[in-house]
Amino acid sequence: MNVTLLIPARYGSSRFPGKPLAHINGKPMIQHVYERASLAKGLKDIYVATDDVRIKDTVEGFGGKVIMTSADAASGTDRIDDAITQLGLGEDDLVVNVQGDQPLIDPISIEQLISLFERHPGEFSMATLGVQITKDDQLNDPNHVKVVFDNEHNALYFSRARIPFGRDTNDYPVYKHIGIYAYTPKFVHTFAKLPLGRLEELEKLEQLRALEHGHKIKIAISAFDSPEVDTPEDIRICEARLAVD
Repeated sequence: MNVTLLIPARYGSSRFPGKPLAHINGKPMIQHVYERASLAKGLKDIYVATDDVRIKDTVEGFGGKVIMTSADAASGTDRIDDAITQLGLGEDDLVVNVQGDQPLIDPISIEQLISLFERHPGEFSMATLGVQITKDDQLNDPNHVKVVFDNEHNALYFSRARIPFGRDTNDYPVYKHIGIYAYTPKFVHTFAKLPLGRLEELEKLEQLRALEHGHKIKIAISAFDSPEVDTPEDIRICEARLAVD
């Protein structure tokens, strides 16, 4: 099973335009993501998938590989589908999708998803990660997406709201979704043909499209959080984390 890691990155962002090129400790964020992801074992190749020549030039400037994708991609996964087609990946290969705004991604988290497919071949077509929330300020923060799952670790729902909601207690684990995905190219092609979901539109979470159309998403529980950069303030948080690491 060949594993290709793709990093979708777009320049336009309503909350933080140009964030893939924002500097963190003197280095563009997309470079942090690329270099940390490339430390994961088991990868055959790694590319940044973008439609912006500024990101392309930056990635090639630090020695990374780029695949140029359509500017009309509706979501990161649609951009991944475009890249898969251009790269000619086989239907039974594995694609790992690491978002371009995760400069603190832990390589072990990537390896965990790869291992999930190696240990359970053919049992599912899409998987992602969750981590137990330990900071109270994340519980009700809509930028920290939550996930609930069944006894077999299949996702039931993703939300920007706190789920589950304890009516009589707060003493229970809440899991945050880490925006890393692994799937077969065959599933990505299927996903890209699905119409946008009603819940996906409401929550602005593309993974809900899969659930709304009856597809399973396997959840693996990680020991490592991977904070996403949504605002300029998040840059300072990442710099502080890197200083400690």
